[in-house]
Amino acid sequence: MDKIIELKNITKAFDGEVVLDNINLNIYDNEFLTLLGPSGCGKTTTLRIIGGFETADEGDVIFMGDRINDVPPYKRNVNTVFQRYALFPHLNVFENVAFPLREKRVPRAEINERVTEMLKLVALAGFEKRSVNSLSGGQQQRVAIARALVSKPKVLLLDEPLAALDLKLRKDMQQELKKIQKATGITFVFVTHDQEEALSMSDTVVVMSEGRIQQIGTPVDIYNEPTNAFVADFIGESNILDGVMLKDKRVVFAGHVFDCVDSGFELKEPVDVVVRPEDVDIVPEEKGMLKGVVTSVTFLGVHYEIIVDIDGFKWMIQTTDFVDVDEHIGLYIEPDAIHIMKKSEYSGMFGDYSSFSMELDEIGELPEENLEELGELTDPEASEDAESERGE
Repeated sequence: MDKIIELKNITKAFDGEVVLDNINLNIYDNEFLTLLGPSGCGKTTTLRIIGGFETADEGDVIFMGDRINDVPPYKRNVNTVFQRYALFPHLNVFENVAFPLREKRVPRAEINERVTEMLKLVALAGFEKRSVNSLSGGQQQRVAIARALVSKPKVLLLDEPLAALDLKLRKDMQQELKKIQKATGITFVFVTHDQEEALSMSDTVVVMSEGRIQQIGTPVDIYNEPTNAFVADFIGESNILDGVMLKDKRVVFAGHVFDCVDSGFELKEPVDVVVRPEDVDIVPEEKGMLKGVVTSVTFLGVHYEIIVDIDGFKWMIQTTDFVDVDEHIGLYIEPDAIHIMKKSEYSGMFGDYSSFSMELDEIGELPEENLEELGELTDPEASEDAESERGE
């Protein structure tokens, strides 16, 4: 895909407080890219800098090869749909959509053709003469989108446009926006703090926190391979524990040694371990890798959300199997359900973490065969002897 927008070393501060800290981002042709993060993370400021409504203190905005830092919004081939749709109440639906074309003195026949095409695209054919004040919130949003698209911008910026809609309409509009983006081939840059919204709509998700980009990737990559504890916690529910890598594909956490699929860490390196709630199997206590007591059960329609206390750490498990409060259960975790992350500035900030010192205490309580394995890592001669005995 062709690169449309480049943000290079973008920094922005308001009243001495840095809200964007050296942001670098590439946005491509025909891409649905979402800026995702909590309030105050810098996502809307990033959008406004792209649109020309804010100017970066440092860095460059490159649009199709040209630096546009000082180009005003109306001269950029970029349109914006705001959270408040800013429709003209004295104009009907047709005239609201036609407004940018009339400002550019487009011929009347072309205006009629393009407005009709846009209203059909947003499923508002037949609404041309309706007052915008008589429309529902979802219909008003469609008018705003049609107005933004009718002038055929190269990029459409959307600043939390679904925030004011009810849940069902919001989900309907998520699908509609994706269809519209694919039908037009226009690059969409979408801002939201809603994780499900970002995962369901986007080609690319940019996770932001404290003015910095934490991770860029596809929705599947962001969910399955979070880069740090912030991303793992923000994108869906996560059990995040302190762990220690014994060797490639072998990790200890929660007082037990597990096989995993990750490699490339140092021996005995402290790590963060992520296990998604839906990836944990409940088994009889005697068959569990871990054993705990159920402290709460919540029915959520499709599944139960179960909280299990394991030596003071509370796990979340999502399952279709019912278990009762105070029941003693076992947990079984497959190797590919365990994701290992390097320690970061966010380690220990999310979830019911155990400290690393507690993890080392737990290692001392491991079964004898696991203690032997750990000893081999700290005593090279012992490791060589063990390998000889195994015939390796």
